[in-house]
Amino acid sequence: MTKYLISFPSDAMVVTDEEFPVVVVDSHAVVAEAKAAGVWVFGGGIDEGVAPVLVAADGVLSSELYPGSDLTGGFTVLELPTREDAVEWARRIAVACRCAQELREFGYDPES
Repeated sequence: MTKYLISFPSDAMVVTDEEFPVVVVDSHAVVAEAKAAGVWVFGGGIDEGVAPVLVAADGVLSSELYPGSDLTGGFTVLELPTREDAVEWARRIAVACRCAQELREFGYDPES
């Protein structure tokens, strides 16, 4: 089985204050479905209140990040038998979160 990353940047989710609690309930329902189906690996939202750091190969910390690596929003990692299954789960998440989702496939690593 292959692991897939389904994600969105925080500025993609544009919902009203009234709509947000419903989005939370709907997105948690999809998470529960994924767990019940046995495909859930991990997921969550990036805590944008905590500044990221770059840890260099020599262990030195820096506040400068790789260009274009501005990671915000939420993500889900699922392990699925086919890309078609991944597209279907991404669709479910998109509907629940009220925003488009990016879908990426992890390369096979027998140790993970």
